[in-house]
Amino acid sequence: MSTLSDLVYAQGRSSEADVEWLHRLAGDGQLLADLAFADIVIWVPTADDSFIAVAHTRPSGAATLFYRDIVSDRVRPQWRTQVRDAFQTGRIIDSASPDWFEETPTRVRAVPIVRTGRGEEPHAVGVLTRHTNLGEARTPSRQQITFNDCADELFGMIASGEFPDLTAPTSPRRGAPRASDGLIRLDVDGITTFASPNALSAFNRLGFDDELEGESLVEVVTSILPAKRQFDESLPVVLTGRAPWRADLESRGVTVSLRTIPLRDHGNRTGAVVLCRDVTEIRHQEQELITKDATIREIHHRVKNNLQTVASLLRIQARRSHTDEAREALTQAMRRVSAIAVVHDTLSEGLAQNVDFDDVFTRAVKLVAEVAAAPNTRARTRTTGRFGILPSEYATPLALALTELVTNAVEHGLAGQEGDVEVIAERTDDSLEVRVRDTGSGLPEGQVGRGLGTQIVRTLIQGELGGTIDWHTIMGSGTEVTIEIPLRYIERVK
Repeated sequence: MSTLSDLVYAQGRSSEADVEWLHRLAGDGQLLADLAFADIVIWVPTADDSFIAVAHTRPSGAATLFYRDIVSDRVRPQWRTQVRDAFQTGRIIDSASPDWFEETPTRVRAVPIVRTGRGEEPHAVGVLTRHTNLGEARTPSRQQITFNDCADELFGMIASGEFPDLTAPTSPRRGAPRASDGLIRLDVDGITTFASPNALSAFNRLGFDDELEGESLVEVVTSILPAKRQFDESLPVVLTGRAPWRADLESRGVTVSLRTIPLRDHGNRTGAVVLCRDVTEIRHQEQELITKDATIREIHHRVKNNLQTVASLLRIQARRSHTDEAREALTQAMRRVSAIAVVHDTLSEGLAQNVDFDDVFTRAVKLVAEVAAAPNTRARTRTTGRFGILPSEYATPLALALTELVTNAVEHGLAGQEGDVEVIAERTDDSLEVRVRDTGSGLPEGQVGRGLGTQIVRTLIQGELGGTIDWHTIMGSGTEVTIEIPLRYIERVK
């Protein structure tokens, strides 16, 4: 399915700022649908004087009219005039009589989506339609009346370019409150005029045992917050309804998340809607994840330190060895341990269990060049292309395999001479291909080494990464080793 951006840009009539405005409004589509107890559809104009649906949200507390997704559909003939009039006049247009949709009576409201910007004249960038199912009409409750009133005020703000508010924070934390979780209506002085049962329950769990209606929300919260306890600095702004912001309330082991939406009428503040949700369990889970991440990073740090200690012991033992063969074996073991330590060092620096392999390999190849080169060998190493982001379980075997290949290129391919070792990385949507190429003496065609290093490389690439590896001699001189790893093994991490 095409995204909102794709659909809007395809019409060729909207700027980047228009798309951002529509994105922010679509992000509040569920709030509008739940407050209005109706389907919400966002339309944008097309080049042939029609409209196309770019977003659709169904209400969570009422029956939907559209059982099939209508995103990317053109506006139906019975709505076209109403939608066009709203777009062209900048006024909210209600249907004159019930509209029938698939044998269901409905009422349609078309709201122009007006964008305002610094240095720009307000202008319509699309139309929002509310489709109310009249087939389930019943006597509305006080909560439904209040919800509908809030929806109508937000529709008016959309038509005057006052909603969405681009100064409001984006990307809300997990557990952002919804209308059904709890809604408090404030007047212009911050006094509660309505509190839904879920909102009252949330504040009861925080320690407030009275009714919220008629009370100042700031005074209510002040009475339940523990003394000498630090609180969110944005909390007063949220509680008075003066700015579109979010904050958390914590008391008696309970955490309630708040989101304030100021209500305005052509620039004049008329009150606010405060959404609230008990997110105690969600915040506990987040804290556990943070603790787990910190523990994992500490483990990686300690593993790195232990591996570096092992590498140092191997280096000392190599220096005290009396035979060249033993010294070489210990040096190779030290280098392999050091390459693994580089991966753990990178993982200890961040929360994600993915690593930037370009950084890992840059550090590993420097280690190889310093350790592997003999006194009469001058090797110049360079890397071209990008590996990208890899999960840690694949970074370790790949780093170790490439370290072995570069080491072999320096120690054997360029033994006793001067030359280049180049590592070329090419990543596509389907595979990661790495070529290690040197300008040394090359291998007799068809004869691949059978040493421990070669066995390690085969085991890592073919066994752990599910890839393939091929050795061949370059025309003229030198050896090229090609590794190809299918991205299904790398889980398409980029």
